[in-house]
Amino acid sequence: MVWRAIRTIAAPFFSAAVLGSIINVPMRGIEDRLGFLKDPALRRGAALALTILAVALTVYLLIWLLLPQVAAAFQALLDQLPVFLEGLLEAGRRLSAAEPKLVEWIYSHTELEKMDWSALTRDLIPMAADHAQAFLAGVISAIGSVSNVLLNGVVGLGLALYGLARKETLARQARRLLYAFLPEKASDEIIRLFRLSNETFSAFLSGQCLDAAILGCMFAVAMTIFRMPYVPLISLLIAVTALVPIVGAFVGCVLGALFIFVEDPGKAVWFVGLFLAIQQIEGDLIYPKIVGDSVGLPGMWVMVAVIVGGELMGVFGMLMMVPLFSVLYTVICQVIAYRLEQRKIDEDKLRHHPPDMQRRRREKRLRAKYRSVLKAQEQAGQEKEGKAE
Repeated sequence: MVWRAIRTIAAPFFSAAVLGSIINVPMRGIEDRLGFLKDPALRRGAALALTILAVALTVYLLIWLLLPQVAAAFQALLDQLPVFLEGLLEAGRRLSAAEPKLVEWIYSHTELEKMDWSALTRDLIPMAADHAQAFLAGVISAIGSVSNVLLNGVVGLGLALYGLARKETLARQARRLLYAFLPEKASDEIIRLFRLSNETFSAFLSGQCLDAAILGCMFAVAMTIFRMPYVPLISLLIAVTALVPIVGAFVGCVLGALFIFVEDPGKAVWFVGLFLAIQQIEGDLIYPKIVGDSVGLPGMWVMVAVIVGGELMGVFGMLMMVPLFSVLYTVICQVIAYRLEQRKIDEDKLRHHPPDMQRRRREKRLRAKYRSVLKAQEQAGQEKEGKAE
């Protein structure tokens, strides 16, 4: 109960921190290009207004492009479903006509003839009613959860906009608070960590957005060349889901393959192969060049960050936890390096194969080689003696 109350109270402030961090990245770039406005307050307000306008326009364009495509895809799914089921029934009829022994074996091992289908139908009706009631309760609960998320998002957006408009004032007040109540060295370290977090998140978000846009364009071009359906829908879907590291693009692949499968199952298989090829190119060539070492986190820890963030805070958690883990990883590496330097640990002991171990292995290989040479010479001498006799 206590944790739930704390999480409920902290949700709007966390939403404000997330939204403020995201909006601050483009706002800072726009503000730098409005240097001709001499009044700082006017420049900040114009940058904030242009950023909100750009974000709203982007969301509107995505919805305007995606909704008709999604509606068309679901309509095609509904239109093709009866045909698909009829095809399954026809395939079953052809199989039973072509393989009567298989049908006889199925009946003999499953006892389908002895089943009371009327009783089974009577039992299924209340079961279906119970499941429908549970489904309805789940829908109502989901609507309530979505309403809470939207409410927290609106409140968080208001707090974020206020904080962005006065971020220098809030930062100055936070520094005064730190230096007033904490030791100077601790305050310096906390400020350094916040600056490192801001730089890491900004670089990660900028690189991730650019990488997602390039990935979506690559899919649009490739799908157009191979004449696949739903090009705008699937390319946008993959670009949006690719914002979530590692797992996002694969979610877009599954949804895209499902949409294509409704219209042409063969092209769905080709789409999966195309996805794997483009994903390999993007992961090996494009992503390292764009994002580079902005995150500085090994792949295994990126996966851990995505899993932990998804379990704690959903999609936003997946996006936020990667730069947070990167900051923690950097700080831990710095602490470890400092501790090793303080303890004066020999560098040779930190290597994967210390020099002493390498020397022993080299001597062992030489002894094994020398023994094999001696054994070969001994066998050759015995063969010569045998021939002489």
